[in-house]
Amino acid sequence: MGFNLSHLDDESLILQIKEGKHQAFEEIVNRHAKRFYSLAYRLVFNREEAEDIVQDAFLKLWNKPELWDSKKRVKFTTWFYRVVTNLCIDHNKKKKPVPLSDKISIRHEQPGQDVLLDHQQKQVLLDNLIRELPERQQLAINLCFYEGLSNEEAAEIMGVKVKVLQSLIMRAKMTLKEKIKPYLD
Repeated sequence: MGFNLSHLDDESLILQIKEGKHQAFEEIVNRHAKRFYSLAYRLVFNREEAEDIVQDAFLKLWNKPELWDSKKRVKFTTWFYRVVTNLCIDHNKKKKPVPLSDKISIRHEQPGQDVLLDHQQKQVLLDNLIRELPERQQLAINLCFYEGLSNEEAAEIMGVKVKVLQSLIMRAKMTLKEKIKPYLD
């Protein structure tokens, strides 16, 4: 007989997971899988690899739920962002870098389109340029702009001070601005 656990907060679910309750684990996976998949995808740029990483993170939670310690006063999601992020970083270290293709072209099919690029093309270009950023800058951009986390939350996940995070974002923006210039001319 199943119980509806959706009314419980994450911390209560983790306590139940520590007792081996599968339904609590299922609830927390259903609640957060999409969010963490999105983060993993933005860090590894591959669907299957992102799914595997998130699955590994949840398995880690199931096998060792005591790794999240409520006494440290860190929200579960903040701690789990760090788990997923670290798995992505480890994963990326094992991969060979993929150089940015010189074959990215920008279509000029419609009059007036010389100023504005097609949204999809711009997103692909931006994703490729973000991939070329140093790992920490990439992570800062993803957490703050794609995950919508506050600077304080992102800094906590990355284990840095807010000013360091802001510096990483600033350097990333400056690099992206310089790299995107040739494509806009």
